[in-house]
Amino acid sequence: MLMKTINDWLSEYGESHQNPTNKLVHWICVPTIFFSIVGLFYGIKLGVPVLPGIQLNVATVLLLLVVGYYVRLSPALAVGMLLFSLLCLFIAQQIETAGLVLWQVCLSLFVLAWIGQFWGHKVEGKKPSFFQDLQFLMIGPAWLMSFIYSRFGLRV
Repeated sequence: MLMKTINDWLSEYGESHQNPTNKLVHWICVPTIFFSIVGLFYGIKLGVPVLPGIQLNVATVLLLLVVGYYVRLSPALAVGMLLFSLLCLFIAQQIETAGLVLWQVCLSLFVLAWIGQFWGHKVEGKKPSFFQDLQFLMIGPAWLMSFIYSRFGLRV
């Protein structure tokens, strides 16, 4: 069995994301969902100090695996996903530093963003891709990153 290329994945994902409203919803909700998941796992500390006041957390470990997944599909695209992942870790750390309850913020964002996603697909008239293959949950953020790459003339 042949492994799908990143372009195969992006093309197949794009088939159910043609409507401009649904695309806009995805530009807002996909990064929000990604961040909210990072934030939820960021709150689970592993008791290992990394920097003064910052402990190793489950999010960091999982993101290493996630970026590894992206490296397998596209080393170039993995760089962008790594940068976005680091931004998510930074924002989670800032939310904690501000004294907010990170898991409450992230859970609220997660729920609202998924409501938006399902509404966007209702507008589109097509089911979310992950109903076909759960890997599409990882492809959504890469799909958006691929547009950013394209805008700057970078290849995925």
